[in-house]
Order: sequence, then structure tokens, then C-alpha cells
Amino acid sequence: MGMQLHGFRILVVDDEPHIVQFLEFGLENEGFEVRTAADGMSAMAAAKEFQPHVAILDVMMPGMDGFEVCRMLKKTENVAVIMLTAKDEVEDRVKGLTLGADDYVIKPFSFEELLARIYARIRNQFPNLFGEVVMGPFQVDDRRKEIKFQGRMLELSPTEYSLLHFLLLNHGMVLSKAVILDKVWGYDFGGDENIVEVYIRSLRDKIGDKERQYIKTVRGAGYRVEA
Repeated sequence: MGMQLHGFRILVVDDEPHIVQFLEFGLENEGFEVRTAADGMSAMAAAKEFQPHVAILDVMMPGMDGFEVCRMLKKTENVAVIMLTAKDEVEDRVKGLTLGADDYVIKPFSFEELLARIYARIRNQFPNLFGEVVMGPFQVDDRRKEIKFQGRMLELSPTEYSLLHFLLLNHGMVLSKAVILDKVWGYDFGGDENIVEVYIRSLRDKIGDKERQYIKTVRGAGYRVEA
């Protein structure tokens, strides 16, 4: 990943010890400071003392459920909340988002997916913590709106910058044209989805990615960046 975020605090709240251990180990390995809690009350106490940047909350917990913890955290703390929800609980996701959750991950999830979501939240909510971020051959400087590839500055238009930045931010995840349009061009963009293809082609030209080894096309699904 190459995002050195030492001093970055994550609170993991889940009543299943094996999930907690798995996340604690993985996140500490990435350089995060991690605190864990097995129920809502201890989560609130930990949040007060630990002041996490991101809280990962399981919806299903005995006593105070993840929704209630989310609601209380959002009232008192400046924290990004990612909910862990069961596969088929669509209402849970809607409910979580209306209570102020910032994102959700569906169980069972891969650690990479959760990590990508965590980085996306950090970027959105704590952008001032970033100088330059290195992802494989890319160096992203979001303050200057500059991206280098293999040490060479890319000449990008603002839209190209936004697109490549979004792809890199979510690297490893498959992004549909619809999602890309929404996040890069905005909800109200009335144009054609093919504009995404045009811009992807232009980015591939600029980084010399004829083989599509960095920006991959996933047939029928969208695009994925391997950084």
C-alpha cells in the first residue's frame, strides 16, 4: 500500500473474537494503531479515550447493536464509521447510512477490500493528514493535485487527475463506469458513459500502458487498477 499513516487510530468493535484478532493483526501490520471492543458500552468508552479516526462496527452485537453505537459515536466524535453487515441485510445498510455510517462492508469480506474502504474514508475525512502517497509506481500528491508515474510527472487535465486519483484510491476494486461517472463527473452529469472509456484511453496513453497492466478492463464490469 505504501501509505505511511503512523499514529492513525482505528477502533474495531465486534463480539466475535476471531474477527477482532484477524483485523487487529492485519491493521497493526499496516501501521495503524488499533483498539478493540466487544460490545457497545466498551466501544463508547474506548472511543472517548482513544479518539479513533475510523471505527469499524459490526451491526449484530448483543446489548447495544452497531447502529446504536454508530448513532452515539457520530454525535460525539469526529470519526469515520464503516459498518460490517451480513450478506442479505439490505435494510441494515440503508439504516446504517441514514444513521450516519460512512460506508459498509458485507461479510464475509477480504482484508484488502476493508483496507481500501478505510483508506477511502481517511482520504475523504482527513485529507490534511496526507502529503504524498506512494502506490506501486504511482506517487500521488493530493495537495498539489499531481501524480507521478515511475518518478515522471504526468501532464493531466483536472478531470484526468480526478479519474486517476479515484482509480488509485480504490485500487484492487472493480469500478463500474456508472460509479466512476458518479464520483468523478458528479451526480448531475448528463452525458454518456462512453466518456469514461475516452478518458481511460487517454490515461493509458499518458502512462504508456499499452499492455493494460496498470489500468485493467474487467469485461462487463468496469475497470480495476493494479498498483
